[in-house]
Amino acid sequence: MRKIAILLFLPLLLLFVGCSSNSTITNSPSTTNPETPSQTEEPSASTNDEVDAKYMYATINNTVLEIKLENNSSAEAIFEKLRDGDVVVAMHDYGSFEKVGSLGFSLPRNDTNITTTPGDVILYQGNQITIYYDENTWNFTKLGHIDITQSELKSILGDGDVEVVFSLENKK
Repeated sequence: MRKIAILLFLPLLLLFVGCSSNSTITNSPSTTNPETPSQTEEPSASTNDEVDAKYMYATINNTVLEIKLENNSSAEAIFEKLRDGDVVVAMHDYGSFEKVGSLGFSLPRNDTNITTTPGDVILYQGNQITIYYDENTWNFTKLGHIDITQSELKSILGDGDVEVVFSLENKK
């Protein structure tokens, strides 16, 4: 019985010792090329963020705006909805700081008290989408952001009502 236990224990011991080995590869100074980056360098955070980022697009009067989506279930839900096709929203001015319109469907809410900035795309009450061209503080769910100046955004959105086509494709 003792021999069987030793025979079973020995392979396990070898397995653990082999897995815990901490081998490293080092280059001697004579073989390192100073023009090539070190293999131990970590990729920058912005590179990882860009790889993982998801985008949707808003087409307004033949102008396409790229919206970088937030990392939340609401943004994921609209992304998945857009896989089925474009969503067209009739939007109107509200409060001289946003364009708002009904999505025609509901999304999960992740409301937090935030102050919007120009370019923020917000889910309001779970079934309305807004594009902010000025600041407002309220309990909202941020869906994404358009990297554009306030004046450029106001010019594209124009005065009065506007039709916005949300999609996953850049229709340029």
